[in-house]
Amino acid sequence: MEKIKLETSKTGSELVLETLKNLGVDTIFGYPGGAVLPLYDAIYSFEGIRHILGRHEQGCVHEAEGYAKSTGKIGVAVVTSGPGATNAITGIADAMSDSVPLLVFTGQVAKAGIGKDAFQEADIVGITTPITKYNYQVRETAEIPRIITEAIHIATTGRPGPVVIDLPKDVSALETDFIYDSKLHLPSYQPTIEPNELQIKKIIKQISKAKKPVLLSGGGISYAEAAAELVALSERQNPVVTTLLGQGTIATDHPLFLGMGGMHGSFAANIAMTEADFMISIGCRFDDRLTGNPKTFAKNAKVAHIDIDPAEIGKIISVDIPIVGDAKKALQMLLNEEQVHNNTSKWIEKVTQDKERVRSYDKKERVVQPQAVIERVGELTKGDAIVVTDVGQHQMWAAQYYPYKNERQLVTSGGLGTMGFGVPAAIGAKIANPDKEVVLFVGDGGYQMTNQEMAILNIYKIPIKVIMLNNHSLGMVRQWQEAFYDGRTSESVFETLPDFQLMAQAYGVKSYKFDDPETIVQDLEVLKEDVPMFIEVDISRKEHVLPMVPAGKSNHEMLGVKFHA
Repeated sequence: MEKIKLETSKTGSELVLETLKNLGVDTIFGYPGGAVLPLYDAIYSFEGIRHILGRHEQGCVHEAEGYAKSTGKIGVAVVTSGPGATNAITGIADAMSDSVPLLVFTGQVAKAGIGKDAFQEADIVGITTPITKYNYQVRETAEIPRIITEAIHIATTGRPGPVVIDLPKDVSALETDFIYDSKLHLPSYQPTIEPNELQIKKIIKQISKAKKPVLLSGGGISYAEAAAELVALSERQNPVVTTLLGQGTIATDHPLFLGMGGMHGSFAANIAMTEADFMISIGCRFDDRLTGNPKTFAKNAKVAHIDIDPAEIGKIISVDIPIVGDAKKALQMLLNEEQVHNNTSKWIEKVTQDKERVRSYDKKERVVQPQAVIERVGELTKGDAIVVTDVGQHQMWAAQYYPYKNERQLVTSGGLGTMGFGVPAAIGAKIANPDKEVVLFVGDGGYQMTNQEMAILNIYKIPIKVIMLNNHSLGMVRQWQEAFYDGRTSESVFETLPDFQLMAQAYGVKSYKFDDPETIVQDLEVLKEDVPMFIEVDISRKEHVLPMVPAGKSNHEMLGVKFHA
């Protein structure tokens, strides 16, 4: 490895910041502590990178996730050693589940103290190995530029994911007169980007035979920025079903969009997946919330699976045409081929009728309906806001009822289902997209987990709109208890709650509370104000997210489907 002589000696911390800046990083989310004091001392006078001081390490990592999910750029967080690093674990695991490009620096005790139970020492490399794409512990100051360059490359290429760099305090404080060459040389890391042309031709041949085709769009379409190509392929008479993370890859009002599939998917989407004779899945990992019973999933269909991660292909669902590669390139190759299609007009007519047969929620309830709130927010934001959610019932209603138009428009915790994700992720998304409206839907449960991050809204001028759908319970837990545990709502209903309006005032955030179904349409017009805002809406405490496929059941075995008379 080539050594490069520096013009002037630099500390490890200076090398960290300079390397990040040279690689295009402009924002860091972090929380200081003893092991990262040399790095924070360098941050004090460094220009070109903005530091956002969160209020909890978990919040810092979720903020970096919101930044990354809404842009596709690397999200960067800095935490200290020991408890600072372990507080970051949830966010790192969340990023791994949802393929989020993330770089997390964890402080570490000085090299001499490693492995000796020093104050605030934790084996973060060992702890994070199962939940990172890769991790490093820096042992020499001169290695810093090379390691950071590799880490960002690994985090952002192939299937994106989190990378941890464990940085001992003395390594970040020491000065060095040279650095190792930071040119990338990773022979063991060569992700396949170019899809196999012969496999692409097999898809085209199978399309020509298919009478009931369906496209399944996952989060990989967003990450590859391939929504335009997906829509173009769908307009060759291929209806589209999305996963939760695939929402926005095709506009919800597109005539060939059938809805989200899976446990809380639409009737039309789930029936289409059940009856299809050919499914092309792109950037989707076939998780259990989508497939239901994998033995009966798409049981009538030949399946083509396009994914950049070969480990996902065939892992859950048997695949007839496997294709490893970038989703955008694969779709472009499909579009470059002439498609000879069976006459699928009857299939299109049938799946369209399935969409129209189902009626939505009961709009005559005497309490505020959460679905109505989300639909009204969609109207007021013209379907163009970045929508962030926490996890629970409100998350599913937001997926079902907001009128998405664009990829990367829904920022949510999919695979890990992390309560507490919402508030910090919305902050990160707004910092990354200052010119876009950012609306957060959150429940009263998840809000209580990370609401401390509200403290920074005014400090950094972050005008997110926080809409709490308050049903005085852990709504999704309660729904399962009512549906499958004979109504025994064990520890899922809050007997008392804090005064959320006073909490908002304490944070200096403008707040409102609405509970009248007759006036909710007008009440929500306060969203037009461009200030940080907290809106608490008391909603029905009995409302369930429907339809619902019970765990382990097949997708056509939906509960709560309501048809027009």
